[in-house]
Amino acid sequence: MQISSTPYVQPMVKAIADSKHYLVGVVDSNDNFIGLGQSSAEVVGSLVAAKAYLRAHHISSALLEFESAYDEMCGQPPSASYRQRISL
Repeated sequence: MQISSTPYVQPMVKAIADSKHYLVGVVDSNDNFIGLGQSSAEVVGSLVAAKAYLRAHHISSALLEFESAYDEMCGQPPSASYRQRISL
């Protein structure tokens, strides 16, 4: 699957602890989180809505990443967050 001119992208849903929103986009080969295609990351109100958004773009699996604001404030590396592959 090639979504942009970036050679490698991985669909992802980001969930931030204590937030009512999920971010939906892709992660490129440099671990940059970007939107699908030329758009910015999509903000949705639930995991169900995030899955529906990805299915509408013909994506059947994605990474689900959980982060906490505490981790970001402490400067934890991205690898410290929890990631899991989910089927849509």
